Amino acid sequence: MNVISNRRCRPRTAGLGALTLLLVLTACTPPAPQPSASSQPPSPSPTATASPSATGDADETAPPQPGDKVISSTITHDWSVPKSGTPFHTDHENPVPIAPPPAAPLPTLYAIGAGQHPSDTPPYDQLSFRFNGGFPSYDVEVVPELVADGSGQPIDMPGTGTILEVTFHGAQAHTADGKASTVTSAPAPSIGYKALTSYAPAGDFEGVLTYGIGVGRPMSTVPETKVRVYEVEKIEQGQHLYVVAIQLDATAWK
Repeated sequence: MNVISNRRCRPRTAGLGALTLLLVLTACTPPAPQPSASSQPPSPSPTATASPSATGDADETAPPQPGDKVISSTITHDWSVPKSGTPFHTDHENPVPIAPPPAAPLPTLYAIGAGQHPSDTPPYDQLSFRFNGGFPSYDVEVVPELVADGSGQPIDMPGTGTILEVTFHGAQAHTADGKASTVTSAPAPSIGYKALTSYAPAGDFEGVLTYGIGVGRPMSTVPETKVRVYEVEKIEQGQHLYVVAIQLDATAWK
């Protein structure tokens, strides 16, 4: 497996929030998945509002099983626009290694899910990153283009108006020998939603894991395409997962 190196450090900013655990990642219509974790969440700030739904987490990568449950959910960044150079930043501290061998030493990306939430207020599209072992730290910011870590080569993301870059620190998506991906399921790169058009990997080396998310319109226009970030600790498909969900306001397409 090819790995590519991180290219920069980022400033730290954080905004935190909380939400009742059953109002997370609901009313989604996910694309068909393709084959291809424990720290404490930040202290919550005032509860945000979301519409209740009768269905479960439809961003799941397979049908629910008995024993699946949400343990906790937190809004780490409420609806706003992460500007270039001033990213959303969230810190998590995990021991290294988080578990003895043969377990991975860092939180490991297990699966990626995508879904639409048209009935929530506001409606939104979502890309969720599911980790084993714990929550990694991460930055979310707008970038002019997605660049491969190490090589510096631009990564094509057709059909996007804006690119969000999500960088996970203290995380990996490869096996200990570096020869295989740990991602067991993920949607096709060209997701094709209105707000969430696509995504692409940009780096996985030395504990830094980077992805680009394509947004369907420029985020500088009015109304702006706002972003919210959720963290969910849950049991899903028998796995103890730590989910970082990036949500894009789809109001402009409603």
